[in-house]
Amino acid sequence: MSKLRIAVQKSGRLNEDSMRILKDIGISIDNGIDQLKASARNFPVEVFYLRNGDIPQYLKDGVVDAAIIGENVLIEKGAGINVVEKLGFSTCRVCIAVPKTTNYNSIKDLEGQRIATSYPNTVEMYLKENGVNANLHIINGSVEIAPNIGLADAICDIVSSGSTLFKNNLKEVETILTSEAVLAVSPKLTAEKQDILDTIQFRIKSVLKGRDSKYVLLNAPNDKVQDIINVLPGMKSPTVLPLAEEGWSSIHSVISKNEFWNVIDDLKAKGAQGILVCPIEKMVL
Repeated sequence: MSKLRIAVQKSGRLNEDSMRILKDIGISIDNGIDQLKASARNFPVEVFYLRNGDIPQYLKDGVVDAAIIGENVLIEKGAGINVVEKLGFSTCRVCIAVPKTTNYNSIKDLEGQRIATSYPNTVEMYLKENGVNANLHIINGSVEIAPNIGLADAICDIVSSGSTLFKNNLKEVETILTSEAVLAVSPKLTAEKQDILDTIQFRIKSVLKGRDSKYVLLNAPNDKVQDIINVLPGMKSPTVLPLAEEGWSSIHSVISKNEFWNVIDDLKAKGAQGILVCPIEKMVL
């Protein structure tokens, strides 16, 4: 049986998050230090450890069948590559920043300025959309030092926490796009390997749904059950079971972590007691 060749970033936070989700979907990878390729012990998958910026070309050429990659890299270099799943981790944004002392009012202030970046295509599209002409200086790595050494008036780079900008006396003035890790697929993927990818994608959806949800158990007097059910989002409908103590029931449901505290507050107000909240490892729908 053919193996699905999936690329991940060679090192860094995206690598760690990628290997974690592969492990969570039951794919066991034995990879040593500086190993460029590793096979799964229990699934028809080979993992290729590659430089992030090289992955789009490998996908286009069919050298790898799929990849876990930053959406920002695909926007910059991956025209024609399909994204089949957004993964919700390794989030960042691509931003334009200028020195803190710069009096910046709008994107028009970048007219004729020098912008250092590792994302020339992304920046060029953004400037064109806003009718601005600027001079781009392509730099690979350490973009944030360019204004300090007189090489540029502004930079465009990925930003996570903003601490690197702060340390280099820069301020964020424009957000070009927001990005997260995605599962991308080669246009040359075969039908046989598509079946393997479908299984992987199904498992990933189950893991992501579990990460986004909490399992809630609570006790309530029977005359409060319907009021409580009305505030529970649930999957279809909550499970209601009688307790040993007459007149009381146990209610089980699932809550989105984004709604969690608001729902808990409502449950307490409606008479819920003994609320127990558990993480969900996976949720198969």
